Amino acid sequence: MMNRVDKWIWTAQWKAKNLVKDFFYNEEGDVNIVSMVVLIGIAVLLAVIFKNNIKDLLDVLFKAISGNAEKAVS
Repeated sequence: MMNRVDKWIWTAQWKAKNLVKDFFYNEEGDVNIVSMVVLIGIAVLLAVIFKNNIKDLLDVLFKAISGNAEKAVS
């Protein structure tokens, strides 16, 4: 009975070790992560640069939506 438990524990340790090893050494998707970080950085930079223009655009859009909603209700 103890041999079966020891074998099960050894197998579990071996699988866990391989999972951790694969996690740290597997480089699939690594380029995608870098490209996503770059794209998010560009989006944030553009939002900061055009902050006032975006605010004005949103104000116009919300005024139009509010006006159309009031017309639709009355």
